[in-house]
Amino acid sequence: MAKTYQDFPGVEWVESPGDHIKIDTEKCDGCANCVRVCLAKCFKISGKKAVVDNLDMCMECGACWYVCAPDAIIFSWPPGGTGFRTQWG
Repeated sequence: MAKTYQDFPGVEWVESPGDHIKIDTEKCDGCANCVRVCLAKCFKISGKKAVVDNLDMCMECGACWYVCAPDAIIFSWPPGGTGFRTQWG
């Protein structure tokens, strides 16, 4: 049975392999742009660096990767996709 969330009606969530977003801590300057832009709250700042906190609700939008000025986020769309599928297309 598909997993859904009340926070997002009409959304079916597909389990993430958990490795499609990584952070290069050598490059990360702790700017927190990824934290601010992520609607799914996948990131947090710990020890003045961004860390992936939880990818359970990641929507694979790539916004974190796009706003990362020091190019510290390593992002790849998982084969077959994960994240979410909407009933509205």
